[in-house]
Amino acid sequence: MLAGGAARRLGGVDKPAVRVGGRALLDRVLGACAGARTTVVVAGARPTARPVTWAREDPPGGGPLAALGAGVRDTSAERLVVLSADLPFLQESTVGRLLAALDAGPYDGVLLTDPDGRDQPLVAAYRAKPLRHALDTLAAEHGGLTGLPLRRLVAALDLTRLADPVASFDCDTWDDIATARARIREHGHVLDEWITVVKDELGIDLEVDFRGLLDVARDAAHGVARPAAPLTTFLIGYAAAQAGGGPEAVAEASRKATALALRWAEENPGPDAAPQQDAAPQQGAAESGPDAG
Repeated sequence: MLAGGAARRLGGVDKPAVRVGGRALLDRVLGACAGARTTVVVAGARPTARPVTWAREDPPGGGPLAALGAGVRDTSAERLVVLSADLPFLQESTVGRLLAALDAGPYDGVLLTDPDGRDQPLVAAYRAKPLRHALDTLAAEHGGLTGLPLRRLVAALDLTRLADPVASFDCDTWDDIATARARIREHGHVLDEWITVVKDELGIDLEVDFRGLLDVARDAAHGVARPAAPLTTFLIGYAAAQAGGGPEAVAEASRKATALALRWAEENPGPDAAPQQDAAPQQGAAESGPDAG
């Protein structure tokens, strides 16, 4: 992962540390490649949400191709996913698509293209052997990789492309940052974004059915009282922790809470329902009234 650019169009700020949706851009990209055996970040070391190996091009600031050469030195993997650290919408599923496409064909690499059809060689998966060979050849021809444009690498490899205008969106300007921040607050994205950032902040690595939890909260709010929704979901989490944690424990606690909320609601049908009749007195029971003897 390349995270050491000068960010001139952002006024020279530390771009990987800029927050989108409450998370640093670097951490967002790290989350998309959480399944990697080794993650190498080419930049100056800084705190990150998950452990990484740090590398640096020599001299620092030598450009993306020099940074890529530095990162490749620190891994022996046969397949390499190469990413820039400014991709706010990159998902783990996109990384999986890149690797699947690489495995499916005889190509040296698979890269994304942006909405205008332009190659994005820093959102790509490469076979390590031809990538290293191309880097070594370029370094030998030019006395090093410093200052060389990425198009030299693209021209030296047999590549195929995948179109993905969302995952390929990168943040080069403050307008790009503003666009990314607005998009993740749209209705279709905000909940998943919020759950992800809360899990990161609390150090929770747990995949559960959050939609199911929302259904439980809805049933508790409608069938009992509105404040019952957050309290019920808290108690579900507490019960799941007591049961050893894990998705199965959450699912079981959710099932019990849902059943209880539905039973509760059945006893309180609402103001429009017909009043229930009192049970008839048992035979032999004393009756009251004006005609009672």
